[in-house]
Amino acid sequence: MKYRSDIDGLRALAVLPVILYHAGFDWFSGGFVGVDVFFVISGYLIATIIISEIAEENFSLIDFYERRSRRILPALFFVMFVCLPFSWLWLTPSDLKDFGESLIFVSTFSSNFFFWLESGYFDSSAELKPLIHTWSLAVEEQYYILFPVFLMLTWRLGVSWVLSLLALVFVVSLGIAHWAITSSDSEMISSGSFYLLPSRGWELLIGVFVAFYFRHSGFLKSQWVNNTLSLIGFGLICYSVFTFDQSTPFPGLYALIPTLGTGLLIATTAPNTLVYRILSWAPFVAIGLFSYSAYLWHQPILSFARHRMLGDLTDLWLLALSLLSLLFGYISWRWVETPFRNRSLITKKFIFIFSAIGMLVFSILGVLIQSNHGFNERVDFDQNLTNSFDRPKNLNCFDLPISDDPEEWGCNLGSYKEDIDFILFGDSHSASLINVVDEVAKSKGLRIFYAGKSGCIPFIEIYSKSSSENNNNCFFLNEKVSEFARAIKPRGIIFSARWAYYHFGDYGGDSRGINYISSSENGPFNQLESMESFKVGLSNTVNFYRDINIPIHIISQPPHQKYLPESVYFSSYKGRSDIEAMAVKRTEFDKMESFPKSAFLARADDINFHYIAELFCDDKKCPIGTDEVSFYFDDNHLSVAGAEKLRDLFRGILITN
Repeated sequence: MKYRSDIDGLRALAVLPVILYHAGFDWFSGGFVGVDVFFVISGYLIATIIISEIAEENFSLIDFYERRSRRILPALFFVMFVCLPFSWLWLTPSDLKDFGESLIFVSTFSSNFFFWLESGYFDSSAELKPLIHTWSLAVEEQYYILFPVFLMLTWRLGVSWVLSLLALVFVVSLGIAHWAITSSDSEMISSGSFYLLPSRGWELLIGVFVAFYFRHSGFLKSQWVNNTLSLIGFGLICYSVFTFDQSTPFPGLYALIPTLGTGLLIATTAPNTLVYRILSWAPFVAIGLFSYSAYLWHQPILSFARHRMLGDLTDLWLLALSLLSLLFGYISWRWVETPFRNRSLITKKFIFIFSAIGMLVFSILGVLIQSNHGFNERVDFDQNLTNSFDRPKNLNCFDLPISDDPEEWGCNLGSYKEDIDFILFGDSHSASLINVVDEVAKSKGLRIFYAGKSGCIPFIEIYSKSSSENNNNCFFLNEKVSEFARAIKPRGIIFSARWAYYHFGDYGGDSRGINYISSSENGPFNQLESMESFKVGLSNTVNFYRDINIPIHIISQPPHQKYLPESVYFSSYKGRSDIEAMAVKRTEFDKMESFPKSAFLARADDINFHYIAELFCDDKKCPIGTDEVSFYFDDNHLSVAGAEKLRDLFRGILITN
């Protein structure tokens, strides 16, 4: 296969946005599409090699897997090995336990399944997982297992049959991806579309189709056409990098933009084109050569830095860490990747033995770490403190699929009787209250109906950015709850939500941490529109329930923290900081909450507004907990102990109303 410097330049165009996206630079809000660019490149290169060897009748699966092992495993094992001491020193017991589990799945080419089942790629916790980026390697490795076998079995049918079958797989895979991300009510399914091969395979197949194209043709003879098409491809990738963000339905039809752009680049970037000159620029080619190792290094470096400094990283720090990723990538490429590719130094037998031993050793280490619960004896946490890091049990009441039957999208709390006394409704903050509300209601013989969904502000006729594409679940859930309330006429309805999440986000000012809302299904979704829609949605909701004589109770959000609780207590235990010093300043939280608070107070005549910050804050700070117990299980959701502080509040609401 003839070397193409532009392909290495394209690799640089893929890896740099990924690194800068994971570093948190807003300009590269769509930098995650770099992975999709890699998929197309991989599909093209692997298919080109296999097609050529099968056509010449000298293809060997053993030789193919030898080459893949040389390419992938030495650098991967090296990174995993270096991660071990830093994990021991800087990860909390639960984080170390998760890291141990990830070692097992990374070693067995299945980490995409692990991270799919564990959390979403765009979750705030994802940036703290040192090996989460290996999900893409797992997808490629699974492709390496299936694709060569497919070609071996179908090649004798003829190229037209092979292409027809691949086209069918392409359409099915793209269809699955788009359906899962836009039409499925299941968060598990939509998350799976991001992580799993069935919904990613079509991206690799774009590269395969380009490989078949070059097998039977070549670059177009027209320089003008090649220039135009390659510039379009280049533009499509850049457009995706700078305009996509975590709310973009992905990898549905939107993923066609960067992947088709990549396919166009590979197919039309002839040596006489402008894009070829850009991508063949020496620095781009150099970065492309060690792009794989740089990709491997960037996430552990960023993750461990965030663990060690509890996320307090300036842009300068993040830029320095990004550059460090490139430096480590070069070192890894120069002294790990390159020697292992040298067949005169490393024999076929050795590479297979090395691979088997590496997979076995890291799997065993992962089992040891996982089975010992992250070696929690490294810290002497009181059991009550440890338990307070756990999320409350939500009684399987939360994030249920929406249907016409309320029993399918909601559940009952408290006593089971005919009449429903109250409705509790909101986003994930409301789910943190389920246990305490259930206990108070049972003690007073009351029945509470609960409904809630992630990222859904409980306002009528309002759309949220993160869910408007997902069958408008938030809009419809609000509609179902209001219809249900009109039918049963409870004594009151209680709303709980992370109110500032819908216009302000986090303290860092990262727009990716904001679930903007709009009164229009198609937006716009920005801060000004969100603030105006907040008032519109509040008015819609208040007017509706006032007209049907159902009292409204609104619970303010608890003070948003800056750090994860277990990390705070772990850092304090290690003597790196103390709990009081890491408490969020009261002025910072007051600023975050100022807009929703003022909006609620403006409707004080129509609603019962319960301001809970005073339960968690003094005049100067809002601590994450006491020395004995954490009030939170993450940086914004209340733990069981935190929700317990609202017990008297709910007694007052449920009993006196």
